[in-house]
Amino acid sequence: SFYMVFGFWAVLVGTSFSSLIRWSLYTPGAKFLDPVTYNAVVTSHALVMIFFFVMPVMIGGFGNWLIPLMLQVADMQFPRLNAFSFWVLPGSLYLMLMSNLVESGVGAGWTIYPPLSTYSYHGVCMDLAILSLHLAGISSIFSSINFMVTISNMRSVGGHLLALFPWSIKVTSFLLLTTLPVLAGGLTMLLTDRHFNTSFFDPVGGGDPVLFQHLF
Repeated sequence: SFYMVFGFWAVLVGTSFSSLIRWSLYTPGAKFLDPVTYNAVVTSHALVMIFFFVMPVMIGGFGNWLIPLMLQVADMQFPRLNAFSFWVLPGSLYLMLMSNLVESGVGAGWTIYPPLSTYSYHGVCMDLAILSLHLAGISSIFSSINFMVTISNMRSVGGHLLALFPWSIKVTSFLLLTTLPVLAGGLTMLLTDRHFNTSFFDPVGGGDPVLFQHLF
């Protein structure tokens, strides 16, 4: 499966970032990475591992492999939507990696909480990371719809006889479908704060940085 191959390469990238972190912490006071680069590496390691390894492999990879087998069907309900969900991911990973090469990288932590993610601290690199997360979210939303419809419409037995793995994928897909649009909304609000003079997370304009934590 493309998801598995993509996840394999993504985990190599994420593990490389992890190795840089560990080399930096190997001895007290080590200066292998300067503080700004260290923060950027920590951020990229977490985002790459979560959005480009764990989610594509555990849900996309194993789901596309095992769900049709367990439901005794030839393919997912929407094969082309499935392909779209995958092919969005390489571009998303590319944008995430490019964010490290622009300016000093995104050193806002994997949670990208304001005010560290506002324009005062990060410029174009943060915008690339936000766009990357938007694309990864779009991929997961469409993939979740595909899994839910496939498991609901194409099963050969009643729900009470369905194996545990399809149920776990269906429940996880439902959770992703309800939570990822909220994350996308929070990221969009952060984007408008940065470029369109809104104040969702800026206390000076009456906003609240903790609001992003709740949305996240």
